[in-house]
Amino acid sequence: MEKPLRILGIDPGTTVTGYGLVEIRQNKPVILHMGNITPGKYSDHYQRLKYLHERALHLVETYKPDVMAIEAPFYGKNVQSMLKLGRGQGVLMAAALMHGVPIQEYAPLLVKQSITGMGRASKEQVAYFLQKVYNLKEMDKVLDETDAVAVAICHFIQMNKPQKSKEYKNWADFIKKNPDKVK
Repeated sequence: MEKPLRILGIDPGTTVTGYGLVEIRQNKPVILHMGNITPGKYSDHYQRLKYLHERALHLVETYKPDVMAIEAPFYGKNVQSMLKLGRGQGVLMAAALMHGVPIQEYAPLLVKQSITGMGRASKEQVAYFLQKVYNLKEMDKVLDETDAVAVAICHFIQMNKPQKSKEYKNWADFIKKNPDKVK
């Protein structure tokens, strides 16, 4: 019997990072665990990063995911916030890379589109959809957890999409890119 694929979904943040572990069984996602990392007791940004990294290492070592799916940061108006979020995402990624776990990034719009069918869905709408489809009994107040599960499920959905074939502008472009196919 083939080992089920384990996807660790991450919704990165330096205040709250959500995580969700999803396992693919019989080609269906099963939510195994969800939670959050909250480095709130640290006011120093660098201590928060250290805490995030340590907790992410623990998650990778405990759950042994086959892949980490992480939400890519989106551009906001505050550059400082973007830098902090990027650093947080980096230490989370480093934890996976230290254990040879590959990483896939997904834009927030794609995650929401994959789960709800609407790229501009709210966190509450994503949580509601996951609750109904996957029979989650109680929803935590922390929506970062359901966002992380959504990232993991988005990865599963994207894995099963057929890949686009090579695009060519015209015949000359095709010949240039495929000289071995022309006689």
